[in-house]
Amino acid sequence: MSHQSELIASDILGYLKQHENKDLLRFITCGNVDDGKSTLIGRLLHDSKLIFEDHLAAIAKDSQKYNTTDQEIDLALLVDGLQAEREQGITIDVAYRYFSTDQRKFIIADCPGHEQYTRNMATGASTCDLAVILIDARRGVQTQTRRHSFIVSLLGVRHVIVAVNKMDLVDFSQQVFDDIRRDYLAFAEGLNIPDIRFVPISALRGDNVVSASERAPWYNGPTLMNLLETVELESDAPLAAFRLPVQYVNRPNLDFRGFCGTIAAGHIRPGDTVQALPGGKTSKVKAIVTADGELPYAHAGQAVTLTLEDEIDISRGDMLVHVGETAPKVAATLTAHLVWMDETPLTLGKEYLFKLGGKKVTGRVSAIDARIDVNTLAASAASELKLNEIGRVTVALNAAAAFDAYTACRGTGGFIIVDRISNATAAAGMVIDAVADASQHSDADELARLRAFEVELNALVRRYFPHWEAKDIVSKLA
Repeated sequence: MSHQSELIASDILGYLKQHENKDLLRFITCGNVDDGKSTLIGRLLHDSKLIFEDHLAAIAKDSQKYNTTDQEIDLALLVDGLQAEREQGITIDVAYRYFSTDQRKFIIADCPGHEQYTRNMATGASTCDLAVILIDARRGVQTQTRRHSFIVSLLGVRHVIVAVNKMDLVDFSQQVFDDIRRDYLAFAEGLNIPDIRFVPISALRGDNVVSASERAPWYNGPTLMNLLETVELESDAPLAAFRLPVQYVNRPNLDFRGFCGTIAAGHIRPGDTVQALPGGKTSKVKAIVTADGELPYAHAGQAVTLTLEDEIDISRGDMLVHVGETAPKVAATLTAHLVWMDETPLTLGKEYLFKLGGKKVTGRVSAIDARIDVNTLAASAASELKLNEIGRVTVALNAAAAFDAYTACRGTGGFIIVDRISNATAAAGMVIDAVADASQHSDADELARLRAFEVELNALVRRYFPHWEAKDIVSKLA
């Protein structure tokens, strides 16, 4: 929904033009369960007068049914749409809401707080520019608060607003607010978050959300909405070098071959010399084609089709880059941070499917360099990663791929791991760097790979031949 504007009635074209030119801020609300994330989003929409009257009436009726806010309107129901969410008063899946103010447009991702659904939170944070981390004033910084903050840091979110919620339940105590601020900053010293702001709020009552509260005279800072409207994103410009992961080769007839994808970084013009990686062949851009016709220029975020002057071999999963600019790494072995999302723990040496940019390639995690404790950020040795655990690992792919460090470019430095048997997304990964001598693997690595193959073979045998064992298959093949 959009904000109220007099232009809507008097000059609709002028309003649409004004709306089109606004900045877009994608942000996430996260934190521990019951910290008030969904209520906060509902309050933002309600106090900004961005809710239709019939929708508000429906929410008021449902509030009487579920009665989670002492007979007041439960604004969390604006976001929590699943029946299970409303019955339990929790968020289970990521919910997206769209709205705008006079200053900019917003896309909100409301993410669950339960540890069980941390993987959903990581999904929501992967495309955001800012995170609003809620903390219950009565409980302070919790384990899930630290986990979400660490994931936000790993995913390259550079702006964090710590909203200390439910201040009305602690009589808007400045001491409570200052203690939480001190505890969080002490933890955040080990995180890569350059911009952290704090604001005391009551999402249920509306204090310091859109309008300043008179109940916290000691706080002279901006409201949450004001912070959202004024945060500067220009300094977060992505990698300047051109990157186009090829997602599709468009071949509608004999006279046209186009390479489709969304530009992950940089810009491109017809006549520019590009190189296809990992192959290394070069050519010049003939045209930039879109559904609206050819373009003289394209930049990061645009979905385009490039045609080249020469017929060179480019496939889905390759990457087009500018010749002469900073080149991505091309390797088969890399180090990365992993957020493990599967109920089944990570198995060293097991073959998984890796999706990096537009490329799909099999590979394995050859080593867990460290498991990271979200409370202390301390690294420790580990032989496996369980659900919601975070680690630094070494990945060995079965074919070379082009990539950047995730801190330089999200679009070419992020990947997911898919279990080849269950087809479930097992992990989200953020590339740290390439590893030299990618073709060299130790005897221990090969032994782990063989053991993982045996486990995988046994799983397949049990699935299709429940009365056999892997050794029986081997004997029959022999």
